[in-house]
Amino acid sequence: MITILQGTADLAYILGFTLIGAIGAFIWAPLLTRFLFRFKVVKGAKVELAALGSHAYKATTPVMGGLLVVITVAVITYFFDWSRSFTWVPVGVMLISAALGAIDDIMNVYGAERRSRKIDHVLTLIRVHKDWRMRLWYSLTLPWTAFKRLSVWFGSRTSKGVFVHEKLILQFIAGSITAWWIYNKLGPAWHFVYLPFGYTWNAGWLIVPIIILVVMFTANAVNIADGMDGLSGGMLIITFGALTLLSWINGFGEVAILNATTTGALAAYTYFNIKPARFMMGDVGSLGLGALLAVNAMAIGEIGSLFFLGFMFYIEAVSVILQVGSRYIIGRKIFRMAPLHHHFELLGWSEEKTVMRFWVVHFVFVVFGFWLALH
Repeated sequence: MITILQGTADLAYILGFTLIGAIGAFIWAPLLTRFLFRFKVVKGAKVELAALGSHAYKATTPVMGGLLVVITVAVITYFFDWSRSFTWVPVGVMLISAALGAIDDIMNVYGAERRSRKIDHVLTLIRVHKDWRMRLWYSLTLPWTAFKRLSVWFGSRTSKGVFVHEKLILQFIAGSITAWWIYNKLGPAWHFVYLPFGYTWNAGWLIVPIIILVVMFTANAVNIADGMDGLSGGMLIITFGALTLLSWINGFGEVAILNATTTGALAAYTYFNIKPARFMMGDVGSLGLGALLAVNAMAIGEIGSLFFLGFMFYIEAVSVILQVGSRYIIGRKIFRMAPLHHHFELLGWSEEKTVMRFWVVHFVFVVFGFWLALH
């Protein structure tokens, strides 16, 4: 376990930032609400869930409510917890990921339809196009076309917004910044993966692709889980609360304050997101906070416990992977609908029951991950 004694802070002082984050977010939440309603920042309800009357009101519920958390955390951190050693990169990665999410949200609300060529169309153009230079171009870019089409499998059905392959590229950049920071700036101790009960693995340079994949997967996992009122907000409160205590125990005072501020801002967000939601998180919040979760966990050396600290987020993401794989490989679905929370909703669980049970299960596994991190 990595322990940095410099920069430690009193626990009461750290927890005070939970209150500051919550109060700060509550103060300007009405302003954000009026802004989102005034400009009709609304995506509409999912077509697949249109038959469920409980989702009808979501068609007029604004998105981009995650700005409440992202902006609150960024501003408070800049003025009270700015550290070139431990907070500027996590906040920077959060803002990069949030900007990607904001672009996607705005394009989904205001953007025009976007289309990409299918592989069979490109193959046809390679054979019949009159210009040999274009035939050559289509041939050379065929792998890129295949990547774009394969990535669609894991995306939403919307034809607006940022395409999945575009998201992956920008998330790769965010993950690469994190990997550069951890590998080159934090020191050799961060080249190890610290496992429970004293086991360690010296990953060496392999820690770089591991970090990139963890940041990308976690950001998308939180994004996938943001599908019901209060679901992602409540689970993020639990996770960032645990990260706050782990950061303090491990001696990372600046990171503990950042996590505490995030926990408080999330409490304010969730207050307005409980059903019926005043606004929804949107990609701006889910991608930004998912990236921040991954970066902060790795910054304090808890990559070995991260799966349990973000348990239900990862389970939600895995359910989508399994659903897509089974549909394309064996031609049948495992779940009635993915991600997993919609499967239980289609089984007859109310949205409130699903959310609260997911909170409870997530809490239990986060406590287990916290226990593992202490060993």
